[in-house]
Amino acid sequence: MKDLDRQCVNTIRFLSVDAIQNANSGHPGMPLGAAAMAYVLWSERLKHNPSDPDWPDRDRFVLSAGHGSSLLYVLLHLTGYDLPLAELKEFRQWGSRTPGHPERGLTPGVEVTTGPLGQGIGNAVGLALSEAHLAARYNRPGHTIVDHHTYVIVGDGDLMEGVSAEACSLAGHLGLGKLIILYDDNLISLAGSTDLSFTEDVKKRFEAQDWHVERVGDGNDRAALSDAITAAKAETKRPSLIMIRTVIGDGAPHKQGSFKVHGAPLGTEELAATKEAAGWPIEPPFHIPPTALTHFRRAIAQGEEQQERWEERLAAYVTEYPDLGAEFTRRVTGELPAGWDADLPVFSPDESGIATRKASEGVLQAIAAALPELMGGSADLNPSTYTWLKGHGDFAVAAVRPIGVQGAVGDEWSYVGRNIHYGVREHAMGAIANGIAAHMGIIPYTATFLSFADYMRAPIRLAALSKSRVVFIFTHDSIGVGEDGPTHQPIEQTMSLRIIPNLTVIRPSDANEVREAWAAALENRTGPTALILSRQTLPVLDRNRYTPAEELVRGGYVLWQSSETSPDLILIGTGSEVHPALAAGEELSLAGINVRVVALPSWDLFDRQSQAYRESVLPSAVRARIAVEAGVTLGWERYVGMGGVIIGIDHFGASAPASVLYERFGITKESIIAHAKRLVGR
Repeated sequence: MKDLDRQCVNTIRFLSVDAIQNANSGHPGMPLGAAAMAYVLWSERLKHNPSDPDWPDRDRFVLSAGHGSSLLYVLLHLTGYDLPLAELKEFRQWGSRTPGHPERGLTPGVEVTTGPLGQGIGNAVGLALSEAHLAARYNRPGHTIVDHHTYVIVGDGDLMEGVSAEACSLAGHLGLGKLIILYDDNLISLAGSTDLSFTEDVKKRFEAQDWHVERVGDGNDRAALSDAITAAKAETKRPSLIMIRTVIGDGAPHKQGSFKVHGAPLGTEELAATKEAAGWPIEPPFHIPPTALTHFRRAIAQGEEQQERWEERLAAYVTEYPDLGAEFTRRVTGELPAGWDADLPVFSPDESGIATRKASEGVLQAIAAALPELMGGSADLNPSTYTWLKGHGDFAVAAVRPIGVQGAVGDEWSYVGRNIHYGVREHAMGAIANGIAAHMGIIPYTATFLSFADYMRAPIRLAALSKSRVVFIFTHDSIGVGEDGPTHQPIEQTMSLRIIPNLTVIRPSDANEVREAWAAALENRTGPTALILSRQTLPVLDRNRYTPAEELVRGGYVLWQSSETSPDLILIGTGSEVHPALAAGEELSLAGINVRVVALPSWDLFDRQSQAYRESVLPSAVRARIAVEAGVTLGWERYVGMGGVIIGIDHFGASAPASVLYERFGITKESIIAHAKRLVGR
């Protein structure tokens, strides 16, 4: 058996480096060094079914060190996923399903999109959190339908990134005992030895974060690796880190142990020497011994048998608990229940108004009652973002009840709770939410101030790339923050979010648009949504007088026009700036100017509409246009044209009451009127 195991490990190694050499691009060091740990995990411990990569109760595997992607693709091919050998031969090439870094949704068996280091660790925390929550909600005595682990392979670079410290701190606090990290501890990073920049005691760091830590002194010692995983699985109250001392580029006679093997192909001579030293055929490349392939492909029958037993348990569960069973099966498909939005609040006209963050709170409570899959939290900002799900408890270790935290008396403080306390960890919050979305069964949301969106940019970008169903809530959306000053006043953030492909950004102008924005976000299954909400109160428009808020689903619509004839002037606003635009339009109409006011809460939704619809809202014949938004002006040219006017802010804010700032920075009804009259020659 030892000879077969050695053959299987070498099959992983040499398929990986052959793919890299064939592409003349890639990272051979990690697959050569980590092949043994990957083999032990995938051949002995991983519960998965290559015939059904979406089986809900599979173990999740995350390659956080995504540059070692050839290792993952080889494992997927060998164990029988729909990833033929031809795809390994097209590694990193146009149109292949084996890109340079793993991409969720492209390659069967890839759970999350990794590559930017540290993100996979955050994703894995989200995956483990999801398992814990769903198990708490659905498992019953004698009926266990959610019971799986999350495994991660990380490298030194992952642990250097700050997001890993944020995410692992929270995982330890929450006691996520089914999260197991295998640390490829090879003492080398891209630029050289880790002695250059990373000499902390990793063991003490993780123990301080309340993790269970195991050490394996030789990364090729398969028995020690197996024992360490056994010990990690036995520790159910804490997540586990297994520190595995490996040699980067293991077996490459002239390059092993050097940073030179990290990110470049071995080269034909070194590859041949490496194979020769291991007793492996130099030719042909992509050699797979039949005995090794047969051994790996056992995963298909094993996985099918495991899934079949699970489906029998699920059937018994549905018989015993029909309502919960129906809810569980619906949730894992991602389908929303019929009529889920029937009780969303309708806000009465109110000139005094309500902040859109506060309106969102009311909408959120109605959604939470209808959708048990909605789960999320903020970066220690619930009292400001209003994103607390009232009466739905905290996701927390049952014995811990933080002092002074919101929540009704009697809330259950355990994994069944739906409010996540992320702490002041925006970066990890975004990465964890991506993992939750990838798990299936939960629609996550996050919340923080818009000015802090920059802390979350990497996971927001990866959510968009992965088409993840995440709702990112950003409040305190403009200079309306007021006295907190320029550090907390977002100027460029809304526009910077708009330029992320596949991210739907919505900035509603009143409470009823907030309702429709939430509906659009939850119906969106093709990517994440960012909701941009105000701190300051905004009037609730009389929708009998103005166009109904349901038109928000189109992204932009004619809110009001002074007459039915072709307009002389178009005023465009988003969020809080819709209101001065509307006031200016109504006053200009008294001067005989035919004004159209367009609400444009979402560029993304609007741009997806037909050309005919967009032309009906913004007719190209009308060149006199003014766009108003309390943020950078760059980008608005696409809607106002070269001859239009953009009223915004291309500098940082200041500390003063919001009303003073709007006046000082010229974002007022009066400013709009003055520009409008110049445009139309009045």
